[in-house]
Amino acid sequence: MAKQKKIFVLDTNVILHNYNAIYSFDEHDIVLPITVLEEVDNFKKGSNEINFHAREFTRELDKIAGDALFDKGVKLGDKKGKLFIETGKAFSKELENSFSEKTPDHRILSIAEYITKKYKTRKVILVSKDINLRMKAKSIGIFAEDYKNDQVQNISEFYKETVTIQGFDKSVIDKLYSDFNGVDAEELKFDKKLKGHTYFVLKNGTASALAHFDPEEGRIKRVEKINTYGIEPRNAEQAFAINALINPNIKLISLTGKAGTGKTLLALASALFQRKKYNQILLARPIVALGGKDLGYLPGDVNDKIGPYMQPLFDNLGVIKNQFSDNSAEIVRIDEMLQQEKLIISPLAYIRGRSLSNVFFIVDEAQNLTPLEVKTIVTRAGEGTKIIFTGDIQQIDSPYLDTKSNGLSYLTDRMKGQSVFAHVNMVKGERSLLAEIASDLL
Repeated sequence: MAKQKKIFVLDTNVILHNYNAIYSFDEHDIVLPITVLEEVDNFKKGSNEINFHAREFTRELDKIAGDALFDKGVKLGDKKGKLFIETGKAFSKELENSFSEKTPDHRILSIAEYITKKYKTRKVILVSKDINLRMKAKSIGIFAEDYKNDQVQNISEFYKETVTIQGFDKSVIDKLYSDFNGVDAEELKFDKKLKGHTYFVLKNGTASALAHFDPEEGRIKRVEKINTYGIEPRNAEQAFAINALINPNIKLISLTGKAGTGKTLLALASALFQRKKYNQILLARPIVALGGKDLGYLPGDVNDKIGPYMQPLFDNLGVIKNQFSDNSAEIVRIDEMLQQEKLIISPLAYIRGRSLSNVFFIVDEAQNLTPLEVKTIVTRAGEGTKIIFTGDIQQIDSPYLDTKSNGLSYLTDRMKGQSVFAHVNMVKGERSLLAEIASDLL
């Protein structure tokens, strides 16, 4: 018996989250409410990532349609379902009584309700990243779910404390200190075979060592605490982060952790420490406007509008400059790099189109990026480029992302075990005792 195909009705935020989402539903059919096209059209102008997604989806839709009409559905590809566009439908009595305003969300609901009643033998599901809209749909008898195709399942695996392995023979720890080449991983007989760059602490009584598994050589090496451009690591995780940041074999890094753990500071200090190896240092972050408002509502010119969003990055640069005297060579060098655009601090949207060859690229607040946005950044990396994503998955500003669906978690999950990738989770705040207590308790 043939498997009954489902019908998925897509909300606008799914398209703006991933403009290729229509290809993610296998053999099942897709319905786009006409309201979605209206909303996407409203987002096409602008330089933010969401505007880029709107434009790309419109182009993709035009390519799919060609000269065909959507009323009979357009095939999405081999072993894929059809794409339909459904025009507006009158509100049912139940919808009118429940929702007095005919907002875009409610118009999408009316189409989902219409499709549900029209195809009684098929399961109809509204897909939305808006929790409230999903709850509204369920309240009137419409199945609804989040867009799950790029969600991470085992999120806790990547956001736990550093692994400490007790009971190792003290001679192993001694060898890590005496031999720069470290110890063959096979000699240590781990319970599981190590994959990718892994960081941990080895202990035996009072003896301990910070350790790193090098997948290229298959060896365990000691991690030293290295001062990078005036910034000294204060805990094991910070030492691990610096080790990854200055390792030439690691081209992609995710640094996670709560505020004050030093993610961005260490990345910037390590970039300056290695400035001679790269043509340019880029430090960027996505702009997520407060209250869902566009930057246009803020007063002033473009610099006035984006200034508050970029200030935390300049603050990190200020911390590094404060490690040196005013007239020191380090301060002069940083100022020259800024003037010559060897060091650029910018909104992420302004980086689009730049060449990413031989660049040390730090993307701050990466938890506010979608998986597709992260993929777009990484796939543009040229020869000699190193990309670092930093962020706190508990501090997501986008209403349509969560700990499982944001780009930072997605990157960490998909790249695990790769020889060019490393992930370090920072667990201890070093900003101040007050900040650490507040982060844990408030």
